[in-house]
Amino acid sequence: MQILPILSSLRRHRLTAVLLVLQVAFTCAIVCNVVFLIVQRVQRVSVTTGIAENELSVIHSSGYTAHENAQARHATDLAVLRAMPGVRSVAAVSWSLPLDQSDDSYGVCPDDASKKQAMARRSADGTSCVQPSMYDGTEGLIGTLGLRLVAGRDFTPDDYVIGSVHKPAVAVITRALARRLYPGKDPLGQSMYLGDAVIRVVGVVDTLLRPNLRTPAVDGYSVVWPQKPDGRTVTYVLRSAPRDRARLLREGRQALLAASSNRLVNPDRMEPYTDMRARFFQRDTTMIGLLIAAGLGLMFVTALGIAGLANFWVQQRTRSIGIRRAIGATRGDILRYFQTENFLIVGAGIVLGMALAFGLNAGLMTHYEVPRLPLFYLPIGALALWMLGQLAVLGPALRAAAVPPVVATRSV
Repeated sequence: MQILPILSSLRRHRLTAVLLVLQVAFTCAIVCNVVFLIVQRVQRVSVTTGIAENELSVIHSSGYTAHENAQARHATDLAVLRAMPGVRSVAAVSWSLPLDQSDDSYGVCPDDASKKQAMARRSADGTSCVQPSMYDGTEGLIGTLGLRLVAGRDFTPDDYVIGSVHKPAVAVITRALARRLYPGKDPLGQSMYLGDAVIRVVGVVDTLLRPNLRTPAVDGYSVVWPQKPDGRTVTYVLRSAPRDRARLLREGRQALLAASSNRLVNPDRMEPYTDMRARFFQRDTTMIGLLIAAGLGLMFVTALGIAGLANFWVQQRTRSIGIRRAIGATRGDILRYFQTENFLIVGAGIVLGMALAFGLNAGLMTHYEVPRLPLFYLPIGALALWMLGQLAVLGPALRAAAVPPVVATRSV
């Protein structure tokens, strides 16, 4: 198949060819960026929290009489919840859980020199200090959450202190935080400097996500310390079989109110942890659906444009097609002619679209902090558009190839 006759034919239909090239170019630019954004969102909603999500339920309790001892109340509540059939373990936390959007964070440093440097700069930037999320809770929190301890030990009863009274002397940190604070070193036994307190690392867990996501590089920076909640508001975390969660939420609320009626256990703040996670990512999942719909819609419109233009050109070229058939062109030759023509038009649009894709990505990076578009998205987008173009032109090309030479030569 010679390319020059096809290019000569396109020059006679320059305006329509240019319009189709522009349509393909804009589609290529938008679809490449849309697919990139979809992948980014999917990666975000697929992030691992490090806890036993499908086995956890949370119950928020607030308020008790002024003279009531918070520690005694929490201990009683934990005993009541632990006694319910189906509860494997239970713990109380002040507020923070992964993805619950109530972040509690402190600046920590791996050594005293880094702490002094950060204090002199009034910022941790440019130092070895970081600001991880802090998780507190009663005894058994690590086991209740289902955290995987990869080094060191869990807390002992003697490690626990009462919140707001003392800082714990020990802590368990995530693997990501250990690599950041103590690169190339064994984190066990290392010290963390938090204000005037020096905290010793006694354990490392594989993963524990922050309550609020920031960037993938720091989302795994978390610390668990043995500090019991001492406030009027507390969150009880129950671990059970997934099928028991709904029942335990109902029975747990009734049991807590029976143990003390001077409290608020809001049904709207009782839920399986999976619901909490779904709520956190609700905007992301909605955006994924919108982006998919927009990308598919744009490709559908482009396919209609390609097919419509191919149909128009088949009608315009009926006589020339018949002449070619009469002088020996086969049905395969006619089919390949239209497919090659489409390949060239779509290819020109893809080349222009690649440049537009980077321009669009640069604008998104400036205004929405989107990462740079990786190069491998461009050949993927090009292949998708070439396949789309070939499928869209196939019907008109087959109809053109099926026209008998005699009928075609008699057309006016």
